[in-house]
Parts: sequence; C-alpha cells; structure tokens
Amino acid sequence: MHRSAPVLLAAAALLFAACGSDEPTTPATGGGSDELANLVITVDADGDSGEAAKELQVSCKAPTDSDVCGAVAGTAAADLAPKKDDVACTQIFGGPETATIKGTLRGEPVDASFSRSDGCEVARWDRVKPLLAHVK
Repeated sequence: MHRSAPVLLAAAALLFAACGSDEPTTPATGGGSDELANLVITVDADGDSGEAAKELQVSCKAPTDSDVCGAVAGTAAADLAPKKDDVACTQIFGGPETATIKGTLRGEPVDASFSRSDGCEVARWDRVKPLLAHVK
C-alpha cells in the first residue's frame, strides 16, 4: 500500500496541473491597427554623441510598400528583444555605432536600443542590419 502512494500523488499532481482557467483564451492583438509598422529608426555612426545620427521614419501597411517595408516584414519581435543578462558574451568590440528603433511593429510597441559593444550586441545588430541599412 505504501508503494502506491507516490504513484497516486504523482497522478493527482498531473490532474491538477492539467486544470486551467474557465475563461476562454484569445490571441492578443496589437492596437487594432492594420499597419505593419510605424517606426522611427535612428543610427549614430560614432556612438551616443548624436553628432552623426541619421533618422528614418517608416510607415508600412504591407511588405510590398517599399524595400524598407520588406526589411521591416523580415524583422521578428525576438530580433528587437534586449540581450539576456545571464548570457556570456565575447568581449569583442564591433564598433562605436548605436541605433534605436521606436514605434509599433505589427501593432505591438517597440523601444529597442542596439550597439556593437560586445559579441552579443554585435549579433543583435546583425539580426536587424537589413533594416538599419536603410538609414542613410
């Protein structure tokens, strides 16, 4: 009888874990906008000084609106996420450049900053490079 107690406890735990809320779930939608993106992209070639900053305002309804809209469509939300604090990064300086992307993408707010200060930041920069390349 004592041998079956752990099995019964495990079965009960699985049963309770499978129970969920009675409320229906629906996918979250952005602000109800049919826009693909409304962004301000800033790239500063010499870093945070702002002296070499260039800005591009992007408003897209579809990826086919322009080349930059195609680059926007190829940008995932994960590409805009900050680097994780618990990740070891190589200490290889990629350059002084900095960039920001602010606005909305697929109805979701965006406020992302990029640099080339270490290997992780360079990798993030490279993921959005097709988008940053349009800022001239």
